[in-house]
Amino acid sequence: MTAIKWIWALAVGVGICGTSLGGMTLYPSPGAKDVCPDTPLRIAFDAAPVAGSGKIQIVDASNDAVVDTIDTATPTRTRMIGGVANFNYFPVIIMGNEVAIYPTNDALGYNKSYYVKIDAGAFKDESAIGDGKAWGFTTKSAPPAAGSARVTVAADGSGDFASVQGALDFVPENNSTPITIFIKNGTYREIVCFMNKNSISIFGEDRKKTIIEYPNNDKFNNNSGGNPFAATAPAPAAANPRRGGAVYHRGMFLAHHCNDLTIENLTLHNTTPHGGSQAEAIILNGSRDAHAILANVDLYSFQDTLQINGQAYISNCYVEGDVDFMWGTGPCFFENCHAKSVRSNAYYTQIRNTAANHGYVYDNCTFDGSDGVTGNFLSRIEPGRFANSEVILLDCAMTDAVGPVAWKLDRGTEAPTVHYWEYNSHTPDGKPVDLSKRLAIFKELKLPADKETIDNYKSAKFVLGGNWEPVVPATK
Repeated sequence: MTAIKWIWALAVGVGICGTSLGGMTLYPSPGAKDVCPDTPLRIAFDAAPVAGSGKIQIVDASNDAVVDTIDTATPTRTRMIGGVANFNYFPVIIMGNEVAIYPTNDALGYNKSYYVKIDAGAFKDESAIGDGKAWGFTTKSAPPAAGSARVTVAADGSGDFASVQGALDFVPENNSTPITIFIKNGTYREIVCFMNKNSISIFGEDRKKTIIEYPNNDKFNNNSGGNPFAATAPAPAAANPRRGGAVYHRGMFLAHHCNDLTIENLTLHNTTPHGGSQAEAIILNGSRDAHAILANVDLYSFQDTLQINGQAYISNCYVEGDVDFMWGTGPCFFENCHAKSVRSNAYYTQIRNTAANHGYVYDNCTFDGSDGVTGNFLSRIEPGRFANSEVILLDCAMTDAVGPVAWKLDRGTEAPTVHYWEYNSHTPDGKPVDLSKRLAIFKELKLPADKETIDNYKSAKFVLGGNWEPVVPATK
C-alpha cells in the first residue's frame, strides 16, 4: 500500500442504500428529500476507485452557486470543529469500492436544494459524475426545535442528524436544558469536539455496533498550544475563562469545559496505527466538579487511549492501549472496568494529580494483556514533577501482563507523597498476587489496620470530592 493510499484507505462502514446512476450507487439518492445537512456524500463504484486529481463541487440549485469544492489531489483540509479552529481532516475517505465525501463546515443548510458535480479524473479511470443536475437532493426543512430534550443521530439519514458532531453543534453553549443524544447503530468516522456545553447524555444503541472512530493523533493535529496544561499554553480570556485558552486537537473525542456529561453504551476507537504518536480515543478537560460519567464504553487506541483532567466516574468500561493509556489529573473513580495492554514492558497509567484532589482509583477492575504480553507497570511518574501522583487498586485482578515490580519512578527514587497502593490484588482465579518484588515505595493496604483507608477509597463520593455520589442514568 502506497503512502497516499494509507491516507485515504479508511473504512466507510455504512452500507450505501442509495440509487444507481451510471453504474454507481449514490447517497443521498438522486431526488432525495429531507436529507440531513451534516450528511457525508457517499458513492459505491463497481470496482475500487483510486484518488486522482479533480474537483468535487456541491452546488446550490437555486442559483448555481458553488458552496463547496474539494480537490481529490489534496488529501487533507483544515476546518473548525465544535467552535475550535484549525483541525486537519480527510475530506474524502476510500475503502474498497466505497467513497465518503465530507463537506466543510456549514456548506449545506436547511430547506435547500443542491446538486453534486465530480470531474472526470477525480477518481482515476472513472467518468464524470453528475452530468448536469442529475445528482440532486433537498435537505430537511428545519432543525429540531430549540430546547429539544432528545435528538437522534443515524448514519443512514433516518435521524435528526447524520453525524455526532452535527448533534453536538445543535446544543447551544452554556445550555441549562438537559438533552439526550441517541446514536443509532453505525460507524461514524469523525473527530468530535465540543466545549462549554452541559447536561448532555450521549447514548449508543448498541455498545459494540455504535462506533465513533478516526485516526486523529499528535502528528496529524499537532496544534502548538493545544495542551491546556502546558507551561506555554495561552491563558483563558479574562471575560470568559471557559471560552478561551488552549484546547487539544489530537484526540478523537474531545470535551472541553463541559459539566454533567454522560457517555454510555458505545465504542470509541482512535484508529491511528501503532507508533502513530499520542492518539487519545477520548479527552475530557473538565473541572473538579465536572460530574462526568463514562459507562459501558469500549475505548481503543495505542498511546494515551484515555485522558481525563477533572472529575469523572468510569463504570464497566473497557480500555485498551500500550503506553500510558490511561492518564490525566483526575480525580477519577474506575469501577468494574477492564484495562488491557497490547504491549510488553509498557505502562497502564501516568497520573498527574496535584495535592488538591485524588488521582485515579480502581475498584474491582481487571488488568491484563494480549497473548504473550508481560512485564507491564501499573503506573509510572516523575516524582520531581508530579509529587502527589496517586494510583490506588482495590480488589483488582491482574494477570502476568503485570510485572512483579508493577510500579515505576522516572528520574528519581524518593517519592514520599506518591501513593502507589494496592489492596487484595489477586489473579483472575482469586489467588493472591505475590507482592514481594513490588517497588520500594509501594504500600500494601491490609485489614484491619487500613480498614478506614480502604473504606474511604472504595467510596466514589470520597475519591471524586465535591459531595458528588455518581449514579449512571437509566438512559434509553
